Amino acid sequence: MLSKFLTLALAASVVSAQTYTDCDPTKRTDCPARKAVGSKPVDIDFRQGKHKFFKEADGTKLSYDKDLGAVFSIANEKQAPTVGSNAYIFFGQVDVTLRAARGAGIVTSFVLQSDDLDEIDWEWLGGDNAQVQHNYFSKGCTETYDRGGFSPVADPIGTFHTYTIKWTSEQLDWIIDGNVVRTLKNTGIEGCAGYPQSPMQIKLGTWVAGRKDAPQGTIEWAGGLANFADGPFDGYYQSLRIVDYMGGQKEATEYKYGDKSGTWQSIKVIGGDGVVSSSSSVTSKATTKTATSATTLQTVSSSTTLGASNTTSSTDATTTPTGTTEEATETDTEIAIPTGAAGKIAISNMVAMGAAAVLGYLVL
Repeated sequence: MLSKFLTLALAASVVSAQTYTDCDPTKRTDCPARKAVGSKPVDIDFRQGKHKFFKEADGTKLSYDKDLGAVFSIANEKQAPTVGSNAYIFFGQVDVTLRAARGAGIVTSFVLQSDDLDEIDWEWLGGDNAQVQHNYFSKGCTETYDRGGFSPVADPIGTFHTYTIKWTSEQLDWIIDGNVVRTLKNTGIEGCAGYPQSPMQIKLGTWVAGRKDAPQGTIEWAGGLANFADGPFDGYYQSLRIVDYMGGQKEATEYKYGDKSGTWQSIKVIGGDGVVSSSSSVTSKATTKTATSATTLQTVSSSTTLGASNTTSSTDATTTPTGTTEEATETDTEIAIPTGAAGKIAISNMVAMGAAAVLGYLVL
């Protein structure tokens, strides 16, 4: 049963990948520079109401609760409330405290995405109150499907937890309540398994995967068709903290691609005084190399389900990874998704699932 679930989940993970950008700097030279979050951290408490840091997507209407925060509500399958940040981070840390929306077929998301479609994800299924999913994409590539993972978490639908993405040029950590649950190392590999490395916007939203017009694999992954007679289905985003590492520079007001490579070293950091700095001046151990194997990752095992705790993980996130996704070690609580039949199912569903991806995340 577990292997069947993983296969369905992996097939449906195509909908997590963003397939649209209004200007891809790896294909065009006229893309605009993007506003940087910069050196001052952004702290947002949605219990106090709307915040100017986020822009609502077309059709999005949010309400705000003094205890629960921003309410992302879905009452029918055409709704997908989504917000996107008005500034980008170039490496950094984002902490989001949220409660996922309940309901089979409903998905809650916290996503970082770049203009050239690098992406880092957290996703919660409304019919799964025991775990959270995490994934990443490089340059919008969905030709392979071996990068998704799962981590246990106690009652993500009924309890607020803080989910963190900590992202540097060398390492990416997914963290729950202070505990590192997955680490991805930048090995310099290119292609689908490449490391996310270009400036990213922050997106929050809920959407319907259990739609009547969705592929069967997507519906099964989502836990079945959404039953709106039991709605509305509400996701709650309570607070955020955003810290921009600015590509290793001391200040930043804008980020601009220096060429079409999409590498972090090519990004130009425009400072507060208008001075343009190159991120290539920041030393990194990662070297570029082409390979067909996946980017090295480490999944952190645990004998118990994570609860609301700020304790430090007993596993050092900087230790040497135990293997690639093809040979990652499975434990009773943390699973790295393998390749194989699941990839074939994903490919067969990819065209049909494209529409779900667009509906799932409205273009900002």
